[in-house]
Amino acid sequence: MTASSAHRLPEVVLRPVRGHHAFEACVEQLARAIRLGVYPLGSVLPPERELAERLAVSRATLREAMAALRQAGLVETTRGRGGGTVVTHQPRSPYARRAARITAVQRHDWLDALEFRRLVEPGAAWLAASARLGDDQVTQLAEAAATVASASRPADHRQADSRFHLTVAALSGSDRTIEAVTSVQSSLHEMLAAIPVLEANIGHSHRQHHHLTTAIVRGRPDRARRVMEEHCDDTAALLRGLLG
Repeated sequence: MTASSAHRLPEVVLRPVRGHHAFEACVEQLARAIRLGVYPLGSVLPPERELAERLAVSRATLREAMAALRQAGLVETTRGRGGGTVVTHQPRSPYARRAARITAVQRHDWLDALEFRRLVEPGAAWLAASARLGDDQVTQLAEAAATVASASRPADHRQADSRFHLTVAALSGSDRTIEAVTSVQSSLHEMLAAIPVLEANIGHSHRQHHHLTTAIVRGRPDRARRVMEEHCDDTAALLRGLLG
């Protein structure tokens, strides 16, 4: 590879972010660029303004993405004269060390589970919104969403999140759908335990849960499916970026 072609790599790999939520897509693109060697170990990332312009995101969103990369052990930021964001690949945090121990076989299985989830869970949401729900079922769904929103500890939040998605699957009335969602949620639980807890992503997730609950209760299956698709896509982008 010539020096000029290497210099153009960021232009090829980092593209304007498209999607419902820029944060997750921003994390995915930057982490992928680091892992592919576009920004080698020890190199300094471009200035904040340049990266934000290249990715077509706000500088606030870029800062949130950089914070996620720091927590994942991919970069370190130094302040003051001569400072900047340096590619480190040093797994210093517990989450980063956990991610570094993931085998190639496990990573392949998890990424496959994300693809399967994208097919299964939007369908479960569509079925749930198409069903004639009783008052008890509506209450059950609302309580499951509220429990996720009120969970304060990471482990409690992951469990509550899984129960919410299993509740949606149960409302579908399909035993095979419930079995499929249970399978992908089991894999998802393991994946989320291997990455840092990111407040920006959690805030997005809570809003999507609210929109999803509203669509199901109001009997809007197409809307419920779209919201769940966005939800699955956001989570998958984050996990692909941080888990490689």
